[in-house]
Amino acid sequence: MADEPTGNLDSANAQSIHQLFLDLRKNLGQTFIMITHNEALAQMTDRTFTMKDGKIVDEIKNNM
Repeated sequence: MADEPTGNLDSANAQSIHQLFLDLRKNLGQTFIMITHNEALAQMTDRTFTMKDGKIVDEIKNNM
């Protein structure tokens, strides 16, 4: 689980961490739950959930 895992990083290091998460998911079958406001990161995931007032209001299955 990660809450804004790259929020305080510069864009190059953030991209490296994003790729690491994706590689771990693919190669080891790991599941990651990330909370982010970063639309680019959200679009890199298998699924995106949108929450409002503490409730899930939308789910998008992203094309990977």
